[in-house]
Amino acid sequence: MPTLDDLADVRAGDKGDALMLAVFPRDPADVDLLSTHLTAEVVARHFGPAVTGPVTRTVLPHLPALVFAIPGVLAGGVTGSTVLDGHGKTLSYHLLGVELPS
Repeated sequence: MPTLDDLADVRAGDKGDALMLAVFPRDPADVDLLSTHLTAEVVARHFGPAVTGPVTRTVLPHLPALVFAIPGVLAGGVTGSTVLDGHGKTLSYHLLGVELPS
């Protein structure tokens, strides 16, 4: 079963306590597959109990990209978190492990 890493790149950012992840398919032909299978629910389940509220997904068809806001994962945000990766940059790699149907 392919992973997201086989099809896309991910960039991370932070907005307070929310991790922002932008997923960019490498091939425009994969946009529909990602739009169908990489849902907010899949991302929330992948990040598990660190998620403290609803994950939202915004589809940007003209880039193309999918942007996810994942609340709580940064454990207080850059200035309030005691975790090593307060910006969540390494968490973009974690998302790349999501398995997708072939």
